[in-house]
Amino acid sequence: MERIRSTTVLAVVRGGKIAMAADGQVTVGETVVKQGARKVRLSAKGQAVMGFAGGAADALALTERLEAKLEAHPGNVRRAAVELAREWRTDRALRRLEAMLIVGDASGAWVVSGNGDVIEPDDGVAAIGSGGSFALAAARALTRCTDLPAEEVARQALGIAAEICIYTNDQIEVVELP
Repeated sequence: MERIRSTTVLAVVRGGKIAMAADGQVTVGETVVKQGARKVRLSAKGQAVMGFAGGAADALALTERLEAKLEAHPGNVRRAAVELAREWRTDRALRRLEAMLIVGDASGAWVVSGNGDVIEPDDGVAAIGSGGSFALAAARALTRCTDLPAEEVARQALGIAAEICIYTNDQIEVVELP
């Protein structure tokens, strides 16, 4: 079975806002099969923004669970992320899901994995996926050396990642809160 590489997602918390950006490319092996996939979105009630990397069906199942956790813990995105990670790690069916999530609001961003990890970056910049390290490096440089708003940092950093990573394209979608 060929490895599917499909995502670069970046979150930037700055100036009382969060911007989350993702590219649109989905690649199977050496073939690009989709240019405009949607990988970031607002939660149903607009209290958080979330993005995913990995298998789409797995990620969608996890975002549904995350929505339930956000409803159970309104206004507390960190707690919802921790509860999702706990359930993901302990539930036999969920443990088999292969995806990662970034969830955040204007107070912070958290990377959530099936290993029970809930990681909040020190600098308000987090990235996942095939081009995540490229986008992360670019965003850190932009936040340290410019006064650009979160949305523009996310857009430019993802554009830089697209120039470097063959699994990332320049069809960038950005979602912002508030």
